[in-house]
Amino acid sequence: MSKFLTLLVAVIAIAQAAAFMGTPVITSRQCPAQRSGAASMEMRARECDLLGKKANRKARVVTFSHKRIHKVQEVNLQTKRFFSEELDRKVKLRLSTKGIKTVNKLGGIDAAAKKFKVDLKKF
Repeated sequence: MSKFLTLLVAVIAIAQAAAFMGTPVITSRQCPAQRSGAASMEMRARECDLLGKKANRKARVVTFSHKRIHKVQEVNLQTKRFFSEELDRKVKLRLSTKGIKTVNKLGGIDAAAKKFKVDLKKF
């Protein structure tokens, strides 16, 4: 009987070892690059992609009683699509209104990205 048990334990050990050899176990999770829709959205800082403008966190409001209350002045960000001639495609950027004016003044997104050293391939 003990020979049978040792043989059975050996067979089970070989079967378990064979189960973990070969192809790795595939999990049901997908990497973020393969997702689409709302699941692929990632939180980004509220910052201008071109100029780097951020919120002013040092602003204060002075009340009638002369109390000083801190407040945050957010950047006026707009999502805008520009056509890049260098990439031959449209790029979608989150720009401040000042950044949009800068792009228009410089004559296009390619010139503005070159001046401010922004890589448009990321967008």
